[in-house]
Amino acid sequence: MPKISDIQETPNPNAVKFILKEPVTNGVARQFNSASEAADDALAKTHKMLTVEKEDAADWDDLLPRLAVPIRAAESVAKPEAQAAAAPGVEAVGGAIAAVTSDDPRLMRINEILDERVRPYLAADGGYLEILGLNDHTLNIRYQGACGSCPSSLSGTLMAIEGMLKQEIDPELEVIAV
Repeated sequence: MPKISDIQETPNPNAVKFILKEPVTNGVARQFNSASEAADDALAKTHKMLTVEKEDAADWDDLLPRLAVPIRAAESVAKPEAQAAAAPGVEAVGGAIAAVTSDDPRLMRINEILDERVRPYLAADGGYLEILGLNDHTLNIRYQGACGSCPSSLSGTLMAIEGMLKQEIDPELEVIAV
């Protein structure tokens, strides 16, 4: 049963980040719209951070106490060996891992830049960025977690990522969030 170490606000007013003392997922970002969607997912059982988004009309004061109950009731992962056994193959994960396995050398470098300079900051705010694909000069990405519905992700952050990648990878590159 994971214990909640901290609950942190994020730049997105409709998302909070739960920091847990014990892992419940293995570090690969995944997004689920309900608890039932995550029930049979091996990746939803070994990470120590959980981001929860709410609708505009909902009130955190009402939601947080209700959210704590199922989070505390979740089973924690006992051993690192169980994490490795539960993780699917590369082809099942997609996103950043799929980018690493691509034949396009630009995609490998883009992923390295995102890992070094973008994803750590998004993760600190309860979010993640997944590469969906690169076609010619168009990079399709998807924000997850707190970044998925954050207004600054779709404006300033997206423009900063595009500018960085244009400068270092391809001046004709366009980054589109889907």
